[in-house]
Parts: sequence; structure tokens; C-alpha cells
Amino acid sequence: MHHIDADLPSEITRVLTDFLHHAGGAIRETEPTFGPAVDALRAFVLGGGKRLRPTFAWWGWRGAGGDPGSSEAEGVLRAVASLELIQACALIHDDVIDSSDSRRGSPTVHVAFAAQHARGRWLGSAESFGRAAAILIGDLALAWAEDMFADCGLPAPTLAAARPAWRAMRSEVLAGQYLDVHTQATGDASAEAALRVDRLKTAAYTVQRPLHLGAALGGAQQSLVDALLEFGGDLGVAFQLRDDLLGVFGDPSVTGKPAGDDLREGKRTLLLALGLAYAEQQGRDGERKVIADAVGDPRLSDSEVDDVRQALLDVGAVAEVERRIEEMTGNALASLRRAALAEPAAQRLAELAHRATRRTS
Repeated sequence: MHHIDADLPSEITRVLTDFLHHAGGAIRETEPTFGPAVDALRAFVLGGGKRLRPTFAWWGWRGAGGDPGSSEAEGVLRAVASLELIQACALIHDDVIDSSDSRRGSPTVHVAFAAQHARGRWLGSAESFGRAAAILIGDLALAWAEDMFADCGLPAPTLAAARPAWRAMRSEVLAGQYLDVHTQATGDASAEAALRVDRLKTAAYTVQRPLHLGAALGGAQQSLVDALLEFGGDLGVAFQLRDDLLGVFGDPSVTGKPAGDDLREGKRTLLLALGLAYAEQQGRDGERKVIADAVGDPRLSDSEVDDVRQALLDVGAVAEVERRIEEMTGNALASLRRAALAEPAAQRLAELAHRATRRTS
């Protein structure tokens, strides 16, 4: 087994570390005051994360016949690693949008910079400064993602073939994010709205387009791209449904966020949509009120989170989400078996599918 295949997350971190070191050097010399922002982005990118998006992209490239021992492998590695910078932008901005206090067990970027403002007793609002800094640091991540992708060292025709996937991915994740906040603002608690968000914000961005990007870098035929998009669509939604369950039932030591934060943030997930719908259908007004009152309540206590958990279990919403995860994962694996992927990509993607949707993921 080639060493990149054997330790892909470490290889992705290696090229990210190298890029961030060189990208931050020039702006530090031009404006030293910006140094803490550069440091914050570097710490955020290198401080954790599953590297899912570049991993799917890498195996898309390998499935299209990409050779990890070839002269192009290092360039491909840099190209797919740039997805982590888009992810950094999305997460930093997402934390601002959701007013989240912590991520991966540490203060979010906007909270950390607000604390810096408070410690320095600077002028104006510490919270406003923190939000502004986080927005700009997220913008920096997005700008550097483009730089890393464009300067990865691959031939221009190879990059041009992957550009449609790159463009679609960036537009789709923003559309999904907007749809997410729109459903929260309008109170759309329908299962259909929740699934639209899942398909745009997670399935397309986390699985489908990274696979598409990697396959395109490998010169894949459209038939292979279509098979990977089908696999990624089902798997991506199943992955998000698992994440929704963990957002309510997960262990904070595993998720890196306080239990019930999705409820406090008012996320309109399929789990909650089904909980409300099932409670109404069954005439269980008490359970429906418990669920409805919890969504978007920033002061929700741990005991109240426990009440929501029990209500979701009692009306059958949890069992239905589990059923859908199993069904969609099965559909994804069936699509994968139909795809003519070079090995070991098919095996690795099947393993990723199981890991991404298991109960403790």
C-alpha cells in the first residue's frame, strides 16, 4: 500500500501546514497586526477535523485510476486539501450565524477574539469585534482555498476539468447555508425543507462534489462521475441524519459541542420535523409541545434536553431516522457496487460510508 493511501489524513495535514506557513508569511510582513488572525486560521485548520472532504476527493481520484506513485499525486493532494480551507470558512461563519460558543471543545473564533478585545479593554463592543474578526478570518480561508487549488501544480487542463465541480460545490454550500437560516427564520418545520438543506449543505458539499472533483482530476468519464454523485447523494444525507441524532443524543466529548446545541440554535432537522409531525398525528400534544418549545430556546437546560430526547423516542422519530440512515446507506453502497471504480477506492469508500453513518461517528 502506498504511504499516502495508508496515512491520508496526515498527508493532507502535511500539505496544509506547508501552504499555511508560506501563505501567511507575506501578509505578516506587510501588516503584523493581522498576525493573530493568520494564527487563528492556522490553528483552526490544523487543530482538528476529520478531513472528510479531501478524503472523498482523493478516493474519487484513485477510483478514476489515479496513481499515488505518479508525478501528479502531490499536486492532487494539494488540490484536494484545499477543501479543508473551504470547510474552515464554512465552520467559522457557521459558528457566527449560530452564535455558538464552542467547537471541538474550544472557544469558537468569534468568542476568542471577543475575549481578546475584552482583555485589552479596547473601544466599542467586544462581541461586535469578535464577529467581525471571525467573518474576515473565514473570508481569508475562502480566498486561500482558491490560491491553494489554483497553485497546486497540476496542469491547466487537469484543473480546468475539475473547475465545474469546484464552482458547483462553493455555490451549493452557500445556498444550503442560506436555506438553513431561511427555514429557521420562517419556522418551516417540514420534512421536505429539512431534506433540501441536507442535500445542499451536506450531501453535495461533503460527499458528492468532493468525489466529483477528485474523479474529474483523474479524467473520469461522465458515467463514473454520475455513479459517484448517486453514491454521494445518499451517503451525504445519511451522514447528516446521523449528525442530527448526535446533535441531540451525542456525547459532548465525542461531538465537541454541548449536548442539545442544535436544539438551542433552532436547527430545523429532519429528526425534529418528524418528531413534530408524528406527535401531531398521534394526538400527543404534550410531546409536541416539549419538542416545539425547545427549538430555538438558547436557555434550554440539560433536563429539558432530556425531555426532548424522550419525546422524540416516544413518538418514533428516532426509530424512523435510524431506518432512513440504514436505507440510504444501503442505497449508497449499491450505487458504489455498480460503479466501475479502480481498487482499492471501492473498498475504501465503502469503509468511509460505514464510518460516516455509524451510531458513534
